[in-house]
Amino acid sequence: MGGSHLQFLLLLGLLSYGFSLNLLDYDVRCKEEESQALLQFKQHLVDDSHMLSSWDSHEDCCKWNGIRCSNKTGRVVKVDLRADLSAEPLPKYVAGEISSSLLGLQYLTYLDLSFNDFPGEPFPNFVGSLTKLRYLNLSRTYIAGTIPQQLGNLSGLISLDLSGNMDLIELHNLDWLIHLSSLRHLDMSFVNLSQVLNWQNKVSMLPTLTDLSLSSCSLSTTIPPFLSNANSSSQLLFLDLSFNDYLNCSIFPWLFNSTTSLVGLDLSYSGLRCSIPDTFGCMDSLRSLDLDSNSFDGGIPKSIWNLCNLNSLSLTNNSLSGHLDNGFMINVSGCMGSSLKVLQLDENTFTGPLPESIRNFSNLEILNLQQNKFTGPLPKSIGNLYNLKALRLQQNNFTGPLPESIGNLSNLEVLNAADNSLEGVISEVHFSNLFKLRKLYLGSNSLNLSFNYDWVPPFQLDIMLLSSCTMGPTFPKWLRSQKNLSRLDISHAQISDSVPAWFWDFTPGLESLCLSHNKLHGELPDLSSSRQGIFGRIDLSSNIFEGSIPHFNSNVTFLDLSNNRFSGPISFLCDSGVISLTSLILSNNTLSGELPDCWMYFQELAILDLANNNFYGKIPSSMGSLVSVQFLHLSNNRFVGNFPLSLQNCSQLKTIHVGENNLSGKIPSWLGDSLPDLVILILRSNQFYGSFPLNLCHLSNIRLLDLSLNKIEGTIPECINNLTAMSQKESSGLIDYYGFLTYFMDHASFVWKGKESVFQTSLLLAKIIDLSNNLLHGEVPEGITSLMELVALNLSRNHLTGLITPKIGLLQHLESLDLSRNQLHGEIPASLSDISFLNYLDLSNNNLSGRIPTGTQLQSFNASAFIGNRPELCGPPLPNECPGDFHPDYTNSTRAHKTDDIQTNDHEDGFISQGFFVATSLGFIVGFWGVCCTLLLNLKYIKIDASRFQCSSDVKIYKLCMTVTLCMRMLQSWIKKLYGIFH
Repeated sequence: MGGSHLQFLLLLGLLSYGFSLNLLDYDVRCKEEESQALLQFKQHLVDDSHMLSSWDSHEDCCKWNGIRCSNKTGRVVKVDLRADLSAEPLPKYVAGEISSSLLGLQYLTYLDLSFNDFPGEPFPNFVGSLTKLRYLNLSRTYIAGTIPQQLGNLSGLISLDLSGNMDLIELHNLDWLIHLSSLRHLDMSFVNLSQVLNWQNKVSMLPTLTDLSLSSCSLSTTIPPFLSNANSSSQLLFLDLSFNDYLNCSIFPWLFNSTTSLVGLDLSYSGLRCSIPDTFGCMDSLRSLDLDSNSFDGGIPKSIWNLCNLNSLSLTNNSLSGHLDNGFMINVSGCMGSSLKVLQLDENTFTGPLPESIRNFSNLEILNLQQNKFTGPLPKSIGNLYNLKALRLQQNNFTGPLPESIGNLSNLEVLNAADNSLEGVISEVHFSNLFKLRKLYLGSNSLNLSFNYDWVPPFQLDIMLLSSCTMGPTFPKWLRSQKNLSRLDISHAQISDSVPAWFWDFTPGLESLCLSHNKLHGELPDLSSSRQGIFGRIDLSSNIFEGSIPHFNSNVTFLDLSNNRFSGPISFLCDSGVISLTSLILSNNTLSGELPDCWMYFQELAILDLANNNFYGKIPSSMGSLVSVQFLHLSNNRFVGNFPLSLQNCSQLKTIHVGENNLSGKIPSWLGDSLPDLVILILRSNQFYGSFPLNLCHLSNIRLLDLSLNKIEGTIPECINNLTAMSQKESSGLIDYYGFLTYFMDHASFVWKGKESVFQTSLLLAKIIDLSNNLLHGEVPEGITSLMELVALNLSRNHLTGLITPKIGLLQHLESLDLSRNQLHGEIPASLSDISFLNYLDLSNNNLSGRIPTGTQLQSFNASAFIGNRPELCGPPLPNECPGDFHPDYTNSTRAHKTDDIQTNDHEDGFISQGFFVATSLGFIVGFWGVCCTLLLNLKYIKIDASRFQCSSDVKIYKLCMTVTLCMRMLQSWIKKLYGIFH
């Protein structure tokens, strides 16, 4: 009986416990009203990615995706619907409207809707009524409008993130912010705060704030007086004010007085123009300091070395200067040397050698000194930086050999010493321990890579750019070991060999291959099955490859086979399916046959260069399907027929060069209406006839117009002054192209100063009109003188009549003027002698008369520039004198009187003597040649790499040549004057 009673009690206890568990389970279930609030919230959303598929009214909402409830009360406390944009196969996010039904969740402490898609939706003002919120994240939801003051009701908020909403604006001067006394994290990056005043004071009144990000907020440049330390944000650890372009250096007093505990500071891209304050040396908690892309000048203050906790110092892209061994690194030792891991001083103007004291940065992992003016040899101590992962020294003036100690850097992953003046031999020793090396850049130096024939490198490179490094004459066998290459450049490597068969079996990820400017020979194999990256770039130009062009992999987007000996038709285009091509350059070969008619498949083609081959037949009409083409070069072939009407569909064309063919018909009028971006139009040396189309005057971006050597008749239209790009210093039309791993600058050949020349980088300066060798008649329109940026004008060999306009002197930039072999009459305008840059002139074989205007310019030209005119054309440099010129006897008598006067004056003042003029002349000549020789010697410091299209170098040479030419003319004029004085 007792046992039964005990069993009963035990059973009753178990039932009671189970009942209590059921009660507990019932208590923590989602509240019905909150479940309905969430379902109503869902109704306003667009959920194409099924992110909310678990939100079912038959299920407990506490188990729904993104929902968390209190274990005690069952109330919804967390809604985390942050989008997952990296989800596979498609990103997961919601769109639509942020419904105020969330007000039914009054116990909510955590709300995250970040990275969802609510473009243009107003800020959800109701959020200010969710007073229990501790965490609010609406970043990158693309909401718009103003931030409500009700946010100030969230006094318990710890973290607020509104970043990435560029259409959000603050109009209440952040007055609501000061009520968030518990706030620790605030990120309003990309929110428009341009109308906020005294923002520093507002954030300084948040005593618990540790993390503040106000990047790209258009912050005001007005810096108010800083608050006392008593009210400052003394707990601030991380501060990001980057990308506020108009901050000024008066922010530093507030910064240095508002906090002493900063760990991370980012002021990059903030328009700061001053020296780096010494006070940074007092911020001894700093671990990361980023002052990139400002306008800081002077040197780096020595106080920086007091920052013993600093891990990262980034001063990229400023105007800092000086020697690193003169103060900045002089005291590198102890804590600073051992703490720094990242040092970025690139894109400044530091000079002098890299000091041996660099060895003291024993824990340095990234050293970036690129794009400065460092000189001298690289220190051997650089091999002591055993933790170094990335070493970037490119685009300086380092000289001498690459130290063998580089081989000690066993952790090195990136080595970039390109674009320096390094020389000497690179051997296996340099790479002996570089097991982790992945990227190697040594191009544009004078290095000689000399390895044993059977050498196997210890590394597997992803990128190898060795342009201009000597690797020949045999093809480097060690390349066979590299299985992971994505980019390979061994151009200008002095290799004179055939390419081994194993090389053409590309690594699967190869995206860019450049073997140009060597002496590689032989035929190319079929490359259609070669493994290549999705954006294949192949440059085999300027070699001696021959035979027919093979098929290529369909992933090829850039193909340059120019300047070789390829022959035969280009049928591979239609057969190999290379429809992804953006650039096809086959110029300067011996290719032949008619062009294939499959251009409709090349919708992405932007560059097509087939110039200087033996193609014949008509230009196929399917070329009009090249809707993306910008540069079309078909010159110097044997094309016949009319200019294809279909090309008017190619509205992005910037260059059309079809010169030196046998095309005929009238010049299409649609050229001026359908191609608004056209910059270069060359139809030279064809059989075009008819009048000059008035529609060509609509080409407002044209810089080079060459219609010479055709049969164009009629007059030059008055509307030619509408070619406004030739009257503007800065023209809008661009003649370059950027693609994947590709930069292309256009080129053009045209008659320049009487000779045909090819221009590439100087093409930026060329503004030229050439209508020579046609059947044009009538007067030269005066409006042509409004094209004041013209550098060359050639109207020779026509039937032009009338006067040379007196306004010709307005063309102050003119360097070449050819009006020869016309029927122009009258006098040569005096204003022509005012064009100071004119160095080629031909007015021969006209009906000009009168005195040639005197001046330093016209008298310096050869008499051949004026021959074949009327006998009345006279004066230097022609031998015939003008009527009224002094008779020789009278002239001698006058000179005798002048000599007597000089002698008399010499008697009165012994300083002004013939010796004075001799001394002056010698002084002028010595000074003149001193300047000119200095200029000429500077040529050796101007690096020219045509394959890289370095425009700045070519422009420097152009300006230098112009300066020397002008100096020569000044010297010639001076000598003539001296000759007149002494004779």
